[in-house]
Amino acid sequence: MSEWTPNPKSGYDWFVEQFKVATGIDLAYYKRPQMERRLLALCNKRGFSSFEEYFPAVCQDDLLMNELLDRMTINVSEFFRNPNRWQTLKNDILPSLLTGKTFHAWSAACSTGQEPFTLLMILAELLPIEQISILATDIDLHALEFAQNATYTETDVASIEKNLRNKYFIPSDNGKVMIHPFYRKHVFFEQHNLLSDPYPKQLDLIICRNVLIYFTDDAKNLLIEKFSRALRPGGILFVGGTEQIFHPESFRLKQISPFFYQRI
Repeated sequence: MSEWTPNPKSGYDWFVEQFKVATGIDLAYYKRPQMERRLLALCNKRGFSSFEEYFPAVCQDDLLMNELLDRMTINVSEFFRNPNRWQTLKNDILPSLLTGKTFHAWSAACSTGQEPFTLLMILAELLPIEQISILATDIDLHALEFAQNATYTETDVASIEKNLRNKYFIPSDNGKVMIHPFYRKHVFFEQHNLLSDPYPKQLDLIICRNVLIYFTDDAKNLLIEKFSRALRPGGILFVGGTEQIFHPESFRLKQISPFFYQRI
């Protein structure tokens, strides 16, 4: 198949418009060069010569739709990713947030579940389990289904300290392990579009890491504003290593540590 170059008036731009109407997902908020390149590669990989051919197929085939959503979000996750930052969260950030009441956290764009389950293990070492409530969301239903199964390979959990593995995981089928149901029930999974769906309120902690980098500056600012509104006064937003928030005060936030911003 010959390489196809999209017409900006009828190719990718047309696909973005039609995809928004069909799904409510506005690809115009994503950085165009990366997104157009990824989706064009996917379109060609599946044997379509244009976005005009690809669009109706995506709308009619759940597998193609899930594949597209997966390519949009690049579901890369691991337990205790960047462990020093989790140590900062545990030792320096969380103590001031624990009030003796239910701790409400949100893992936004949670991918395949390693992030909210990492948070669960940290919180369960500090709080009675009945005081923990973690909402975990993603736009990708395929990733959410994987996360809800809470089942991982031994390789996936190899970086977790042995005492935590023994406490929070139990054997599953085919040599895999799963989060113990006693703890698993305190993480609630939902599909969520960060750009268009309502946000929860009065949260103690929001974790959204390595997600903002995929959006345009306007969309990024929109999301930061929404995150700020979702936090209770004193609540914390935890972002990724390349997602510094410039002028956080304009969002009623202040930086209290690298990657951590507190609602004023």
